[in-house]
Amino acid sequence: MTIQLGVVMDPIATIKAHKDSTFAMALEAQRRDWVLTYIEQRDLFARDGEAWARMRPLTVADDPQHWFTLGAERTAPLSTLDAVLMRKDPPFDLEYIYSTYLLELAERRGVLVVNRPQALRDHNEKLAITGFAHCIPPTLVSRERARLRDFAVAQQEVVIKPLDTMGGGSVFRVRADDPNLSVILELMTQQDTRTVMAQRFVPEISAGDKRILLIDGVPVPWMLARIPAAGETRGNLAAGARAEGRALGARERWLCDQVGPALRERGLLFVGLDVIGDFLTEINVTSPTGIRELDRLFGLNIAGLLIDAIAHRLPPAAARSAAHPAG
Repeated sequence: MTIQLGVVMDPIATIKAHKDSTFAMALEAQRRDWVLTYIEQRDLFARDGEAWARMRPLTVADDPQHWFTLGAERTAPLSTLDAVLMRKDPPFDLEYIYSTYLLELAERRGVLVVNRPQALRDHNEKLAITGFAHCIPPTLVSRERARLRDFAVAQQEVVIKPLDTMGGGSVFRVRADDPNLSVILELMTQQDTRTVMAQRFVPEISAGDKRILLIDGVPVPWMLARIPAAGETRGNLAAGARAEGRALGARERWLCDQVGPALRERGLLFVGLDVIGDFLTEINVTSPTGIRELDRLFGLNIAGLLIDAIAHRLPPAAARSAAHPAG
């Protein structure tokens, strides 16, 4: 029986296929003759307690000019699929949360959703690190300016970031004696009404913000160090950082050992850890990237490892056929 794979993602016409990890996953699934179905977040809906979607057959090609073809639109229950990749980029807003509820309805009917909807809700990409306090730099989560100011004074230099953005958006590095500290805290907390995260500044950012990919709790043995651009603190490719491939060291492997088993148990099959110096700084679960860069640098097939993990978790073909005989 052919495996039916749905992909919930941002508009495919807008992606940069040469660096898009979701696209790498789609390419690998197609190589295995899995049938791809394209879904955007807005296409999801529920009717009479069942999750449905507007769907289009998807064909992909590793061609920078013509990387996808969409077939005729149809509307069908998500239970006609074997698995769904939830790869919608942040912001992690109410619409995103609503989508996880819809995907959870499909999960209850036997569809494997990657990553698991409840785990996506439970693991804010900034806050999730607080569950591994022994792995992180001194960190404060608060919306009180006075408390955040005291923390900045105690640490001397901090990074302050919102809890719902990606790509380094609205991240500030600030010293305790910076004359702009008060206005930055006003802006970030929206006058004590918005919760933010403050972390002690880790100077090893100059050597790179290291992205480590975990598949079913196991790290890829190579990582992507994102070196900040001149005059920048943020190690994000979206902020102009330069990517450099490196082998995992002892500290990175130790960090993976600390968090990998717990993330796997919670249904997080594909995760991106951000590590600066010796410290875990973020756990990316919504749409972590880095596959295509690492594949090119080291001759890997990371998407293949993920598709293997998905295939391993799918029920036998006979059970899938019984679950949705219309296919």
